[in-house]
Amino acid sequence: MVRWLGILIGTLRSAVRTHRELALENLALRQQLAVWKACQPRPRLTAMDRIFWVVLSRLWKSWRNSLRMVRPETVVGWHRQGFRRYWAWKSRRRRGRPAIRTALRDLIRRISRANPLWGAPRLHGELLKLGLTVSQATVSKYMLRPRRPPSQAWRTFLKNHAKDLIALDFFTVPTATFRVLFVLVVLRHDRRRLVHFNVTEHPTADWTGRQLIEACGLEEAPRYLIRDRDQAYGERFSRQAKTLDIREAVIAPRSPWQNAYAERVIGSIRRECLDHVVVIGERHLLGILSKYADYYNAIRTHLSLAKDAPEPRSVQPPSQGRVVEVPRVGGLHHEYLRRAA
Repeated sequence: MVRWLGILIGTLRSAVRTHRELALENLALRQQLAVWKACQPRPRLTAMDRIFWVVLSRLWKSWRNSLRMVRPETVVGWHRQGFRRYWAWKSRRRRGRPAIRTALRDLIRRISRANPLWGAPRLHGELLKLGLTVSQATVSKYMLRPRRPPSQAWRTFLKNHAKDLIALDFFTVPTATFRVLFVLVVLRHDRRRLVHFNVTEHPTADWTGRQLIEACGLEEAPRYLIRDRDQAYGERFSRQAKTLDIREAVIAPRSPWQNAYAERVIGSIRRECLDHVVVIGERHLLGILSKYADYYNAIRTHLSLAKDAPEPRSVQPPSQGRVVEVPRVGGLHHEYLRRAA
C-alpha cells in the first residue's frame, strides 16, 4: 500500500513538470527497469499489480505500448480470470432448495433399483406414502435409470407363476419285512405346501390318476403339472389331467433338478422323519406321513417363505405368556407356543 501511495504522489508531481523533464525521467526509469529485469527475469506481481493493469487496460487504449514487465496476453488472461471469479462469487449458493439427506437419497436409489418399471411420479408417490416430503424433480435426479430396457428378475417371474404350478414325484420306503412301498407326494409351488400324499405297493396309472383327482378336486385346479417320466404316469393319468384342464410339463430324462421343489420336499421327509423310524407297513407309514405333513404345513418354517410356514403362522408376542413345548411327529420335532400361566 505504501508503494502505491508513493506512485500516486509521483504522478501528481509529474503533472507540473515540463515535457523535457518528463522525457528524461522516463528514460531514467526505463534504464533502471532494464537493469532490474536483467537481474530478475521473471518479476513477481501482487494482486494489486494485476488489478492496476486490468483497470488501466480498460481506461487507456495505448496501454500495450508502455507494458514491459509482462506480455499483453497475460493481462488479458488476468482480466478473464477475474471475470470468472467475480461471477462465481456472485452466483454462489446462498439460499434455495437444501440438499437432501444421504439416507433419503439411498432410499430413492434402492427403490428405483428394485422397481425398474417405476418412473419418477410413481416413486415420488410411494415416498409420500412413507411420510417423506421431497419434490418429484429431486426424485428424478437421484433415481437410477437402467441402461437397457427394464426386465423382471427370475425370482419375480417364478413367483408370478408359482400359484399355477404343482409338482408330483414318487419315492420308495423299505419296510421291516423287506417290502418296498411307493409314496406319491403332490406339492404346490407357491407356498411349498403338501396338498396330498398316499402310499401303495403297486403304483399304476389308474391309481396315480385317482390321486390327482383327490389332490386337485377340493381346491382350485392348477394350470400346470410338473412330473418325471416314471411308468406310473401312463395314458390314463394324462387323460385325467386333461379332464381337469391341467397341462403336463414332463422333465427331461435323468434330470431330477428340473423338478427341484418336489425333490427338496422328499429330501426333507427323509432327513427329518423316515431316516429315524423303521416302517412296519403301509398303515404305519401313512400315520407317520400324516403327522409329518401336519407339522410340515402348519409349523415348520421355510427359508424360501421368509421363515414362515406354508400355512402362515401368527407371531405371538411375549405378553401372551410363557413359552411351552409341544412334541410333534412322535417327538422328533417340537412346536413352541405361548400360553398364559
